[in-house]
Amino acid sequence: MQQVKIGLVGGGTVGSGVVRALEHNGELMASRLGIRLEVVKVAVRDPRKGRGDELPARLLTGDWKAVVHNPDVQVVVELIGGTTTAREVVLAALRHGKPVVTANKALLSAHGEELFAAARDNNANLYYEASVAGGIPIIKVLREALVGNRILAMRGIVNGTCNYILTRMKLEGIDFAEALREAQRLGYAEADPTLDIDGHDAAQKTGILASLAHGFWVQPREIHTEGIRNVTRMDIQFAARLGYTIRLLGVVRTVAPERPAPKGSRKKAAGPGIQVAVYPALVPDSHVLASVNHAFNAIAVRGDIVGETLFYGRGAGGDPTASSVLGDLADAALDLKHGSHDRVPAFVPHHRGGRVVPMDTVTCRYYVRLAVLDRPGVFARIASILARAGIGISSIIQPEGHEGEAVPVILMIHDAPDGKVRKAMARVAKLPAVKGPPMMIRVEGAEG
Repeated sequence: MQQVKIGLVGGGTVGSGVVRALEHNGELMASRLGIRLEVVKVAVRDPRKGRGDELPARLLTGDWKAVVHNPDVQVVVELIGGTTTAREVVLAALRHGKPVVTANKALLSAHGEELFAAARDNNANLYYEASVAGGIPIIKVLREALVGNRILAMRGIVNGTCNYILTRMKLEGIDFAEALREAQRLGYAEADPTLDIDGHDAAQKTGILASLAHGFWVQPREIHTEGIRNVTRMDIQFAARLGYTIRLLGVVRTVAPERPAPKGSRKKAAGPGIQVAVYPALVPDSHVLASVNHAFNAIAVRGDIVGETLFYGRGAGGDPTASSVLGDLADAALDLKHGSHDRVPAFVPHHRGGRVVPMDTVTCRYYVRLAVLDRPGVFARIASILARAGIGISSIIQPEGHEGEAVPVILMIHDAPDGKVRKAMARVAKLPAVKGPPMMIRVEGAEG
């Protein structure tokens, strides 16, 4: 049976998970592929550290170049994270013509264009299923299963830490700080949780999905990003009373369709205009994303032909991520066996005229929570400001039983351009009767 020899750069949670999974299911994969996968070298930070039977000392090295430049290694797996050394590793392997498997969403978000170009120029390929949503095969779905669809919308829960925190806040009625501490205790959140709770991790993943679905590379700076640190227990409770659940969503939506060039014209076709954003959103309780709890991920994809589809599973952890790495290793091994380096290219820039539209121009609905003094005429002043901006209010709720000089008021805002709503709310915040900045959360409807 043909063998494909693998070199790993990184022996942490995912790396050891890959080795363990191959030990457990290697024979099964060999019987399915007709190819036996064998790990022959693993680069780790400290090769003297005992790592048990999973990573025997004979496989270990402290130098990643001993993996990449090893003539026996046919496929390189990068699992160290970060964007500096990892970039060197991937570029060096691709320049040697070796296919690379990576789980590194930060690297792809920051340097994807460069890496895909290097793969193309050196007749190699880059496989990155494990970079988004752990064990959910969303990359393969977009590149292969839905290749005949225009992707109209994607909305995804792609950060398990935030989903765990918001779930605990809803189910147990606890504050954000307490839910975060529990997430840290269980290992879902880092000691410094900024990357997760401020939305940056989700933005990296959402940018990769947007680029793949729409055929032009979305730069990180173009992604409107908001996190969940300002979501309060009060917002969770009011949302529930209104029939919604708050989730941190990565949103990719076509807001301006592509326009073909006129016949006989020298003008280029205009690519699609898309919204790419990460923000907390009110999701109707009737929508399936509202029922995705704890550290699970889910991505709803709407294609123009297939309609609505949903992909659900564990979005992080050693085993789910290792499962996606194994799937990529299988593809790389089959490509090597059949002498095809680009049977499914890593990334095809098919809409170079595509663009990310500014968030200010995107139309959406809003939940707004204000703290106001309970005085006559306050509602009229707020409504007047919104009316002058051409913004409609679908409902106003002033819950009873709240103590203190300022009381909460909930506004549900009709569809309006994001920029207009923000400017109007800035004017509302200056009213003497309004205490503190408005809490604004977008509403994502079931219609997409």
